[in-house]
Amino acid sequence: MKATRTVQKILSNYESDNPGVKGKLCSLLMNGKLGGTGKMIILPVDQGFEHGPARSFAPNPPAYDPHYHYQLAIDAGLSAYAAPLGMLEAGADTFAGQIPTILKANSANSLIPSEAPKDQSITASVDDALRLGCAAIGFTIYPGSSAGLEMFEEIAEMRNEAAAAGVATVIWSYPRGEALTKDGETAIDIAAYAAQIAALLGAHVIKIKLSTDHLELGEAKKVYEAQGIDISTQAARVADCMKSAFNGRRIVVFSGGSKKGESSVYDDARAIRDGGGNGSIIGRNTFQRPRDEAIQMLNTLIDIYKGKA
Repeated sequence: MKATRTVQKILSNYESDNPGVKGKLCSLLMNGKLGGTGKMIILPVDQGFEHGPARSFAPNPPAYDPHYHYQLAIDAGLSAYAAPLGMLEAGADTFAGQIPTILKANSANSLIPSEAPKDQSITASVDDALRLGCAAIGFTIYPGSSAGLEMFEEIAEMRNEAAAAGVATVIWSYPRGEALTKDGETAIDIAAYAAQIAALLGAHVIKIKLSTDHLELGEAKKVYEAQGIDISTQAARVADCMKSAFNGRRIVVFSGGSKKGESSVYDDARAIRDGGGNGSIIGRNTFQRPRDEAIQMLNTLIDIYKGKA
């Protein structure tokens, strides 16, 4: 597998990383129908932990089977498949080497009392990632939570361990917690802050949500207005988040969120593309649809990232 110049340029931004980590990043960037373009589509299936089985899989019952997701990601020509330990273990032998995998190493669940600080439990290790042949570990942080600083410490330690073993790190940076309003969770200033925090923690790939034009923090609002920072369109807000990811020196993918209409999914992808983002990490909007519809949607998304749709 020869890396394209586009991929080589992206890898050159990771100046301190060893050949193991860069090799894993290369495997993500060169895999599937978007291989070599610098764009990525990743299938994440951690919703069984986060939302429960019925909410996650009942809309498309074949999705209860872990093999379904491996096969969907492979057949759609995606860049990678991300899931918690048990999901990956359930298909690790059958699908070994057929698609890069990302081990989601921490998780929460909907049974935790609502008044508890927003937090996640570590549920897997770097040794698990090595045993399963994963390209990367995935880890969620909650900027805005009173438990956020502890989460930063956890991923800092795990990231160092993974890097030493030649495994890349993907950080889900999701603003959430007591410090933020509901609108603030997706505000542009907060989304850009979340990208910056993940980059500063050493993420090789950053996962954030698409943002709104709301500005949550008073002091940040003053700067956005004084500097005339364009946040009027989704593409402009993606571009602002990319600036916060070391001016585009880090790979940033944007989550798809809850299931919605096809046109909205496609509009989001065009905004990510036009704003300079690296792609989508899209779960419920694909695996909650019948397989044929999901494949068709993913093919269209691939065409969008290739500039063909």
